[in-house]
Amino acid sequence: MAATTVAAFLMAGIAACGQADYTYVRDREGTTYFKVPSSFSKIDSTKIDLLLSGDHPNSETAKLRKQLVWSTAFDQAAEPGVDHLLGSQDPFVYSTVHLLTEPQRNMISLNTMRDFILPVTEEMRQAYTQRLTEAGQQPSLSRFELLNDQPIALDDGARGVRVRFNYLIGDTIQTFDQTAYLDKTGGTVSVLLIRCTADCFTKRAAEFDGIAESFKLLKMPG
Repeated sequence: MAATTVAAFLMAGIAACGQADYTYVRDREGTTYFKVPSSFSKIDSTKIDLLLSGDHPNSETAKLRKQLVWSTAFDQAAEPGVDHLLGSQDPFVYSTVHLLTEPQRNMISLNTMRDFILPVTEEMRQAYTQRLTEAGQQPSLSRFELLNDQPIALDDGARGVRVRFNYLIGDTIQTFDQTAYLDKTGGTVSVLLIRCTADCFTKRAAEFDGIAESFKLLKMPG
């Protein structure tokens, strides 16, 4: 999937003005975009960011993250909620764009992008289970199944990976489809995560593929 031009994005926005089938989303810096069906409701993703990072909302680390991290979330449930990131009967979409610090730039890899939100690689899954077990807690994610893993080569040296996997959460198998891109400078990671139950994903695979395939990096002028 190639990066596209600003002109192409603007044309897509113009086309969207004539109909209300989709909500078109662009990140704060205007470098990443995607579309979701208008039946999804946008919700505040701040709590998701704090949950994933483990930061206290009033900490200096959390304040710094606000400068370096952009995110958004969409839920199709009748009563949308941030807790639906990991489970509900309805689909959920979460996207985040991270400006990497120098240490993060030196560590980034395709495996890092695979594990950007949830543990996908064997190493991270083992670390996740061990950490919770040592803390006397039962892991909420179990019975991992890798369904697809596809590295992606983009224009101008940008690269990415798309993975689809299952986790048993509670008594329901949830399917996650994640696309992650590292821009050509190696300084920004953009991630799109789609979740629904395994049955839901089977029935609506074409729709979710459309959302994932709309996730692109903009090729800025200059």
